[in-house]
Amino acid sequence: MQLKTTTAACALLLLVAAFSVPADAENWPGFRGPKCSGVSAEKNPPTKWSDSENLKWKTALPGPGSSSPVVWGDKVFVTCYSGYGIEKRSPGEMKNLKRHLICLDRASGKVLWNKIVAAVPEDSYRGFICEHGYASQTPVTDGKSVFVFFGKTGVIAFDFDGKQLWKKSMGTMSGSKRWGAASSPILYKDTVIVNASDEGRKIVALDKATGKEKWNAPADSLDLTYNTPLVVTVSPTRKDLVIAVPEELWGMNPDTGKLRWYAEMKPNGNISPSVVYDGSVVYATGGYRVKGTVAIQAGGKGNVTTSRKKWASPDSSYVPSPIVRGGHLYWVNESGQMFCLSTKTGKRIYREKLSRADGSSIPSRSVYASIVEIAGKFYAVTRKHGTVIIAAEPKFRQITVNQFKSDTSDFNASPAVSNGQLFLRSNKFIYCVQASKTPGLASAKPNTNTTLGQIGPKTGR
Repeated sequence: MQLKTTTAACALLLLVAAFSVPADAENWPGFRGPKCSGVSAEKNPPTKWSDSENLKWKTALPGPGSSSPVVWGDKVFVTCYSGYGIEKRSPGEMKNLKRHLICLDRASGKVLWNKIVAAVPEDSYRGFICEHGYASQTPVTDGKSVFVFFGKTGVIAFDFDGKQLWKKSMGTMSGSKRWGAASSPILYKDTVIVNASDEGRKIVALDKATGKEKWNAPADSLDLTYNTPLVVTVSPTRKDLVIAVPEELWGMNPDTGKLRWYAEMKPNGNISPSVVYDGSVVYATGGYRVKGTVAIQAGGKGNVTTSRKKWASPDSSYVPSPIVRGGHLYWVNESGQMFCLSTKTGKRIYREKLSRADGSSIPSRSVYASIVEIAGKFYAVTRKHGTVIIAAEPKFRQITVNQFKSDTSDFNASPAVSNGQLFLRSNKFIYCVQASKTPGLASAKPNTNTTLGQIGPKTGR
């Protein structure tokens, strides 16, 4: 009888697990998702939410950050910082700066562990660094380990139980503008690749098991390169590591760090948006004084500016990264303008201003996050005016705006989406949003962990 009871109980647990996490659920392992493209394969995303509607849980964070959440299985990871640089008028003392990697239970939002890392001194909290702070790099995971890039403090690997596996310095230099670091680490084969432009004017590949350096590609021209590199498939036997730097687009060998090709482009100053790829052409946007967008056919050798350049456009994004979909290139820029360009010609299809919930226009400097595309819709997170949902089609149509009105802090991070759930983070909270009738998931029941008591000192040991 005892055996039968135990067997029945196990069967029930397996049944509950099957309904809680469908077998085809997609993880969101790093910046911009599983393919680093901002495009999700999810089919049932939430489209309406608020403080009282479709909010599954909400958990307070011990400090701010601009990094995106990442999701693997039943765990959610997010970084933030504390101790210094919270208030512009009174930033405190640099010696108190700490970085946090937090692991949450996906089902409840409960903090499972909080690893606190004392920081190597960073650039002072002034100027534009106040806009994004000291936790701007999104972590990346392979399902076994989590890799974080904490600027001058270095790259650190943790296992899923929060045990530190290794730590590697990327240098303690500063960019010419002293704006801090922003590029997120990526995974390629058995390596973690890091754009350490700010810390060491280099791109580095580390063995993900040991942290040992596999290759190091130094270049002074990496200064003010804030975007995350992308590995693209050029042919069945060749992959290129592509990154945009001021006035050039580079294609590197991801196994050795050697430069294979480069293309000259007009955008200069700082380059923040990451490149995107549609299977044959790389699209890069950005720039400060000279802005623009270029399309370069991937591959080739040496200077491919003339031989592989498809088109150039004066339209650009300053911070958010674009998405390529169905023959069109889309982005929402920092001023809340939605752009659509033809990927074939570079011709602008539209440029439209996003609206707030009351119908007024989104003001300038309102968007840092990159859009994601889910089930034919773009989700554009603004800093203080909610998430705007737009039809993913070459005719502009704004669908709705959703906002947590109780949270007046900045939302700088790009969203994560997995298994019908949308994960958003502000400078104060991380949120899980789930449509109440999502197939294969239990109905959403608000669970608001709004105190910091569960993130006490003991969880950081």
